[in-house]
Amino acid sequence: MRPVPPKHSSPKEYALVATESKLDLPGFEERAIEAGGTRLRYLVGGAGPPLLLVHGLGGLASNWRLIAPDLAATRRVIVPELPGHGRSGRIAAAPTIEPFAAAVLAVAEAERAVPAPWVGHSLGGLVALRAAAARPDAVSGIVLAAAAGISSASRVGEVTVTVLGVLRPGRLVGLRRRQVARSRLGRRLAFGWWGVADTDALDPEMAEAFLAGPPQHTDTLTAGRALVASDPRAELDRVICPCLCLWGSEDHWVPLEDGMEYARRLRAPLRAIADCGHLSVGERPDVVTRAIGDFLARLDSVGSPA
Repeated sequence: MRPVPPKHSSPKEYALVATESKLDLPGFEERAIEAGGTRLRYLVGGAGPPLLLVHGLGGLASNWRLIAPDLAATRRVIVPELPGHGRSGRIAAAPTIEPFAAAVLAVAEAERAVPAPWVGHSLGGLVALRAAAARPDAVSGIVLAAAAGISSASRVGEVTVTVLGVLRPGRLVGLRRRQVARSRLGRRLAFGWWGVADTDALDPEMAEAFLAGPPQHTDTLTAGRALVASDPRAELDRVICPCLCLWGSEDHWVPLEDGMEYARRLRAPLRAIADCGHLSVGERPDVVTRAIGDFLARLDSVGSPA
């Protein structure tokens, strides 16, 4: 059994509060803080150097269920839920992605996980980049797993996130997530084209974990609007930590071309995962976990940037 890390005393403004909900990730403890008037829920597991995993738009902590426990064998893994997602509270207004980055930084500070490497999937990658640009002392490395922010900043992206945020079709599917996840046709309808390259091979429990988010979310529209309003390219030169771009070759949601542009601008390696869609953290968790492990090993070998 992996050790549950001890609770750290938090800065006064980030007092920890007790939670009693069922754990999402095996061996992880649920915690919460209040930051900027918003309750932020997160999970912590393992022992060792800290590592943060940040989910994407419409996701939640359990999106990392096939990755976080393995990483927790050698790391203290911290998995926050972004404002408006899962059981984290909503924020009043967020015209840009900055309040979401500040929220994750607050969790990192509360857990004394500064500096630490971050892994961000989709929107989580954009959040990690913003945090690294604003607080280079806090982020020692970034794995961008299908990071949003380039092609997302378009009229099509704006219309898409607005429609999904207002109509919330995922909520209806999520209420029947067990039946959908255990049906080949259900997985094909829920994840085909946009999310997963091979829906038949997607683990049903992982599919159910992806679908569990929408019924819990209180406000993904704010995050979606902040996403399409935030073009990270203007500030990528302020990201000084090492990065890795990790992309599914069949990602139709955030195309591989975005990964190429991130890699070029950040002078970072790009690793493409064959026959994999946007939800790489659930479709190919083995490859993603190995890539993260290799990246962390390289960081450890050279040390954190000054």
